Amino acid sequence: MNMLRYSSILLLIVLNCCFFDAGAQIKNGGGVTDIDGNTYKTVTIGGREWMAENLKTTKLNDREEIPNITDNAKWRALKTPAYCWYDNDISKKDSHGALYNWHTVSTKKICPKGWHVPSDNEWSQLVEFLGGDKVAGGKMKEIGTEYWLTPNEGATNESGFSGRAYGTRGFRTGPFLQLGYYADWWTSTEYLGGTAWQRRLHFNNTTVTRNASDKRVDYAIRCIKDK
Repeated sequence: MNMLRYSSILLLIVLNCCFFDAGAQIKNGGGVTDIDGNTYKTVTIGGREWMAENLKTTKLNDREEIPNITDNAKWRALKTPAYCWYDNDISKKDSHGALYNWHTVSTKKICPKGWHVPSDNEWSQLVEFLGGDKVAGGKMKEIGTEYWLTPNEGATNESGFSGRAYGTRGFRTGPFLQLGYYADWWTSTEYLGGTAWQRRLHFNNTTVTRNASDKRVDYAIRCIKDK
């Protein structure tokens, strides 16, 4: 009986040492300000501090202006940095952030100093910490249907990431699309043939999908603090 009790206590000690409460490792960050003076909420998830809002700077962190391209034909032809607002409507700046092509990411100067665009691996680490690609999306989506189409399946935002379905700007099928359907963010990692990796959240499930997209497509950007 004493041996059984001893074994039970030992098991509890091992469990307490080796497992952790994910919620205990999610907390508000210290915030960050970009070169334009925009301030952002941040959240620490699994020991890494992420922006909890989409980037909206119009300058690189060395103060170089990023061209705001409103014309669709010009956008499709670009091989240089550019940004736009959804529907070319600056009133969406604070709620949606800006949309950037990957050439802006490749400058490595789009995030505030001391921060960077997360790599494909850093995105994967975030998703794994939140339970894997089948469930992490629900924990990363803002609750409700103000920025998501119904049903915004499984949204809890328990991570504090506060993802919104802000839409995108394609280069083949037309200017602006997918508002309410998906949230897409660039990674800093190139793939093949003029593509780079990105991550997507969905209005109708809790998955996080990983896709290789043409660098001319525009997506939002979240920055992560340097280690």
